[in-house]
Formats: sequence, C-alpha cells, structure tokens
Amino acid sequence: MTRRSAGGVGVSPTKHRALLSAMVALIVALSAAIYVGVAADDGSTDQRNTVAQGAAPHNPAAPASTGTWVGAWSTSPAGAEPGTEAEGMAGRSIRNVVHSAIGGTSARITLSNLYGQSPLTITHASIAVAAGSDTAAATAQTMRRLTFGGNTAVVVPAGGQVMSDAVRIAIAYGSDVLVTTYSPTRSGPVTYHPHARQISYVAVGDLAEDVTGTAYTEQTPYWRYLTALDVLSNESDGTVVVLGDSLTDGITSTQGANHRWTDILSDRLRTAIEAGRDLPRYSVVNQGISGNQVLANGLGRPADNQSGLGRFGRDVLGRTNVKVVVIDLGVNDILRNPHLADPDKILDGLRTMVRQAHARGIKVVGATLMPFQGHRGYTGAREDVRQRINAEIRDGKVYDAVVDFDEALRDPYNPRRLRSDYDSGDRLHPSDKGYARMAEAFDLEDLKGSAPAEL
Repeated sequence: MTRRSAGGVGVSPTKHRALLSAMVALIVALSAAIYVGVAADDGSTDQRNTVAQGAAPHNPAAPASTGTWVGAWSTSPAGAEPGTEAEGMAGRSIRNVVHSAIGGTSARITLSNLYGQSPLTITHASIAVAAGSDTAAATAQTMRRLTFGGNTAVVVPAGGQVMSDAVRIAIAYGSDVLVTTYSPTRSGPVTYHPHARQISYVAVGDLAEDVTGTAYTEQTPYWRYLTALDVLSNESDGTVVVLGDSLTDGITSTQGANHRWTDILSDRLRTAIEAGRDLPRYSVVNQGISGNQVLANGLGRPADNQSGLGRFGRDVLGRTNVKVVVIDLGVNDILRNPHLADPDKILDGLRTMVRQAHARGIKVVGATLMPFQGHRGYTGAREDVRQRINAEIRDGKVYDAVVDFDEALRDPYNPRRLRSDYDSGDRLHPSDKGYARMAEAFDLEDLKGSAPAEL
C-alpha cells in the first residue's frame, strides 16, 4: 500500500524511512557542531601548542553574544621608536600589557604601522587575560589566537592599520590584558607610544601563545604597534575619548598603578552608576600624547607627535562608538612656540575640532589650561595667553561643557602656579594626588546628552 500526504503525493515506506534517517543524522551533526563551538569558547579544544607552551587554545568562533562594541583601551601612535630603523622587532614576540576600562565577552584589536617605512608582517598574534599584575604570564584558559580576515597572518602596509577579527574571550572590568604579536621579518621603524606608564614584555622567537611568560625576560616602558582594544560589552553603551597631551598621558603618574586622571574618571563613573545614579554607561579611553599641541606637528615624515587637529579624525572620530570627546590641549602650544603664541589661532583650532565632533553627533567637553608658573618655560606674556584662552573657554565660547582644571588645581594664594601637593615637582605636571583631583573636578552630569543641534 502507498501512503499519501495531505497534498496527495505518494511516499513509499522505504523512502519515508530514508528521509527520517537523513533528518536524524542532520540533527546529530548540528548538535555536535554546537558542542564543539561551546567547547572551543572555554578553551578545551585544539591543544596543538600545549606541550611546549602550556594550555593555549586556538581561536574560537566569532562572537555569538549580544552587546555593544565599545573602546576598552586605546592609545595614540606617537612616533617611530629610536633604534628600530633597520630591524624593527624581527624575530621577537611583543607582549603589550593594557588595562581594560570595561568588561566584555568578545574582543578585537587594532595594530598600527603608521610610522613604518615598509610593510609589517605579523604571522602570529594572541590575546589573553593576564595571570596577575607585573607579569607576562597569561591565565591559560583565556589564551586566544587572533585572526585577520580569517587568516592568522596579516600584512600591515606602511602608514596603515588593521583591525583583527572578533574573538570570544571574557574580559572583566579592570583586567590587565595581554596582546602579543610576532613578526619574523625586518620591517623598519616600529610605531610606538613611548610613555605607557605600564611595563610590557618582549621574548625572542614566536611565543605568542606562551602562557607561562618565563621567556619574556625583556621589559619595556613602551606600547608597540597596538593602538586599540575593543570589547563587545553589556556594561557600556558608548565610549568617551579623551584627547590631550602629557597631562592626559599621565607622564608623572605612578607606573603600573593606573593613576592617570582618565583611569580615575572611569572608576568614578562606574562607582556612581553602581550606586544608582542616572548616568550614561560609558567606557573611557585615553588618547594623550606627551608634548602634543593643537596646531603644530613634531618633526619627521610622517610627523612624530601629530597635532591634535591632524590626528582628530583617527584618534577620536576613528575610535569605536564614540559618544563624548573630552579635549585638554593648548598648554604646549603656549610653552613650545618659539614666538609668543596667538591665542586666537589656538582657539580656532579647538573650535575646528568641536565642529568636526558635532558633525558626527558627538558632544564635546573641554578643559581650561592649568597654571605653570615655576616651569622653565613660564613668562608673564605666556601667562596672559593662557588667561585669554581660559576666559573664552569659561564663557562657553568653545565647548559644550567645561571642566575647570585650572580652578581645581591652582594654588589659591598664587593662581599662576599649581598647588604644591598637586604638583609632581616640575611645576607643570600633576602628582598622583593632582591627577585624582582632575578626575574629581569632572562633573559626571556633563557626560549626558549629545551634540547641540546646528541652527
């Protein structure tokens, strides 16, 4: 007898059993695939590197979780590292240590060859959560191999940058994260950030997925090639980018302590939200370069220490999911200008950046310029320029909102200089206490809202 379906098409018992068997086989195969994907996420698969280097899982599947991509950490490429003009970092593994400003379930990185004069070939890259502070060791189950367009190797063109594929990895707020790259070939000048205020590591040979850290015997105060760490986060809805000079770079803050004012601002914001305050859930990333100016570049081609105007598109607008930018620039335009700086030109430069941010719907908070009497570059004429710029900022003629660092850190008995306990000793840069005061002076309510509508 032949059975008929509802539509009247005949199906023999033999064909029916064959169809049923095929469906069962498909379900089993799908279940197995799901299992393998989950196992890869917790690091239990692909043990090809475990004998020599400890447990080092392969790159898991692309992120399956939900959330928002935000900046967890970033830095600005500042120049070409001296002494690397010929060899670059050929044959060595660079393990950058960075501090995450937000938690996430997946991550991706950006590598820069901005100051390279030839293509940079990376054949192996990894990301992992550090096993502790002041160490190159990784938490074994978090080690992930990074890929770029599905490939483990990538060539970063001279003057260019690349972003990795996303990889599933649990990164907690405040974690130190290890990002390691290995290049086997000479690449010329290394793109770096010199004042990291964080120790990173170097090892000879390809040890990108080594979890022990024992071979990373060379320490360095630089970040090399790495310029951004983004995470897929359920803790944040956007990124605050702080553009500044050494005062933002945190050049005199305690090394390895995350005492830059931006670090403390990030902690303040998180604590306030956890306490129930109605504030935006944002991460905070630092784009400070020591010596940076609004208008002038440094030397070289491409220019070391590119001006704030010149790097605004890359270092601010190019960051991930930016909602607010904080600008703290102008002091170096006054101090480093061989002639008396023109306050109107500095203000025009600041307003240009504000207009660029507004065109992207980004709110801008700006800082007054802090005092520097007692510093070797101080003169009465330069003090007058600072006062003229601050007057325009305070009058609301530059930014959407103002953080008055000048008022917060100046000596009440001599407002032309820093208060002594906020001074690192050079009459220009804050102490750890001074950096903390900068963060405390920031009104968290100013993070609310967006760019004003243009009339």
